[in-house]
Amino acid sequence: MNIGSIVSKFFSEYSANTPKRLKVVDVFLAYVMLTGILEFAYCAIVGTFPFNSFLSGFISTVGTFVLAVCLRMQVDPSNEKRYSLERAYADFIVCNIILHLWVFNFLG
Repeated sequence: MNIGSIVSKFFSEYSANTPKRLKVVDVFLAYVMLTGILEFAYCAIVGTFPFNSFLSGFISTVGTFVLAVCLRMQVDPSNEKRYSLERAYADFIVCNIILHLWVFNFLG
């Protein structure tokens, strides 16, 4: 098997078997990951003069990514332990508020 057929099979299975709710969370995860990569690249190229700003932004992207992965695990219908959707989204929102309050506090 070559790489092209593996990727093609992956995307066809993903689009056929993954619920729309999980696809939305996956797109958000990709966006947050790309934001973190761009922020780190900017820091490597330009420098870290306001280091607290870089660290706060990077911690924000990593924390949001981790919380979104937890949300994806909770709303996945194939998960053996089912959580209510309301509880999963409420956990995500409350934890994001706490995370970003900490990030704003760290900015100084």
